Amino acid sequence: MSTDTQSDRLNEEKLSELVETSLVDLGATVHAALAVIGDELGLYAALDDAGPLTSAELAEKTETNERYVREWLRSQAAGGYVTYDPDTNRYYLTPEQAHVLANEESPVFMPGAFQLVGSVAKIGPELEDAFRTGAGIGWHEHDDDVFHGTERFFGPSYGAFLLDWIGALDGIDARLNAGGKIVDVGCGHGAPTIRMAEAYPNSTVVGIDYHEKSIEVARERAATAGVSDRVTFEVATAREYSGTEYDLVTMFNCYHDMGDPVGVAAHVLETLADDGAWMIVEPYADDQVENNLTPFGRLGYSISTLACTPNSLSQDVGYGLGAQAGEDQTREVVTEGGFTRFRRAAETPTSLVFEAKP
Repeated sequence: MSTDTQSDRLNEEKLSELVETSLVDLGATVHAALAVIGDELGLYAALDDAGPLTSAELAEKTETNERYVREWLRSQAAGGYVTYDPDTNRYYLTPEQAHVLANEESPVFMPGAFQLVGSVAKIGPELEDAFRTGAGIGWHEHDDDVFHGTERFFGPSYGAFLLDWIGALDGIDARLNAGGKIVDVGCGHGAPTIRMAEAYPNSTVVGIDYHEKSIEVARERAATAGVSDRVTFEVATAREYSGTEYDLVTMFNCYHDMGDPVGVAAHVLETLADDGAWMIVEPYADDQVENNLTPFGRLGYSISTLACTPNSLSQDVGYGLGAQAGEDQTREVVTEGGFTRFRRAAETPTSLVFEAKP
């Protein structure tokens, strides 16, 4: 009989590495909350606008309390989000830091992501019960900041890459320039919907979402952007939205959330024009789990556990595709729904763009 204890069998180097990882994660957890505060109070924007500032100067510019600001600045400098000059006791943003933290038009603007992940975790108690019962949690059951954070996180990247993605589809850009029909399913607050309306003024665009509050916000966004004459928003599900002969059907980071992706694919096929295209944008993922065990994969699987999979399980069928499904699984459900052509049309480090045709 072995007398080894668990402690005797520990690899001290691996133990230290895991403890260090845990400390990094603990710091990141509280840091994320402070990043949201820095965004909401305009601390990052003031640093970007005014250049190197002491904590007192930053507090004065943002009408905040110096002692809080001082501690916040030190935490940000420790995290690499703000740069500290010990000779002048001032803090500033490098161009790279400003691009990530202060420029809302940047495709890598991150405060919206912090807003999203901080809010989506508020369903913790409900999620614990769901783990035990297998019940779902609908997208509409989340805190409002989840919807606003999603818009601010994904919106800039759609602005930067959307037209390139459409340009990678077979013949679609020309059809839309001439005057086509687009339906954006799962549109949320309408960031990509409105972007397409701006880019293709001869086309008409319909935004679809089952979440009524998001549709209300999308209508306001369209009015502000001045595109309400060619954009409409409707409350409907992906399996039941109306209209036919669409030249382009789009789904941005939402297909994996749907309870019945096969049924959705079948409905898209019914509403698509003969040589139209369905563009499906999904989070970047490899088909093999082991190749997704990366920082981005961890983010994808974690958000999927908190929001995407629970939403799918809350709906009919409850397929639970997940945010890291990859190309093969996505092709499987799309072709099972009746499509005969499926390909990867484009990609970025964080997105896969698929084209499906009848």
